[in-house]
Amino acid sequence: MKYEILYPEAFPVVDCYLERGESIKAESDAMIAMSPTIDVEGKMDGGILGGLARKFLSGESMFFQELTARRGPGKVLFGHALPGGILDVELDGSYGLTIQKDGFLAAEQSIDISTKTQNLSRGLLSGEGFFVLNAKGRGTLFVSSYGVIHPINLEKGEEIIIDNGHLVAWPDYMDYKIEKASGGWISSFTSGEGLVCRFRGPGVILIQTRNPDSFEGWIRSIVPAR
Repeated sequence: MKYEILYPEAFPVVDCYLERGESIKAESDAMIAMSPTIDVEGKMDGGILGGLARKFLSGESMFFQELTARRGPGKVLFGHALPGGILDVELDGSYGLTIQKDGFLAAEQSIDISTKTQNLSRGLLSGEGFFVLNAKGRGTLFVSSYGVIHPINLEKGEEIIIDNGHLVAWPDYMDYKIEKASGGWISSFTSGEGLVCRFRGPGVILIQTRNPDSFEGWIRSIVPAR
């Protein structure tokens, strides 16, 4: 599979070239345009149980789009709904990638997408729920964000604190803790930060430079209530 991420600084899209017989799976409604040699079908990765888990547990689409070059080579152009970045990640099969809600965009067929359970305290406190997505296998996948995707590379033993609303994805071998942004609960919430995630290296964490929940709150504040 050959591809290019176009307009990476603003409203990016992925221009993907498929040889005959090649396929790519993407989030529902991700396809923008495609060659007439491409067929698009709705598929449930992991069967019915996998689709139901993504829909009702992690809040993702139940179906993926499967785009296949059946009648010859062709191109697929796909993107995502939010004004933000798209980043390609190459997995070598030695680890998986944990992806927050709405962060998965597309992947080669060799990548398995499943629902992963966070522990009780993380799911309850992080604001992202008990379930996230986990991508495993060998191949390329694409993650998307609200705002630009910024990688943070931690050396062994190095720590960083990240607002949980800015997380996009991280290696599944990394450990993290949920904690208050400051010493006391009142100070944490009056500062506007509330709860944060403390990561310890080694590993690369992908964050988004804007918080979709904060944007949603701003929209609600300027739209008159009915």
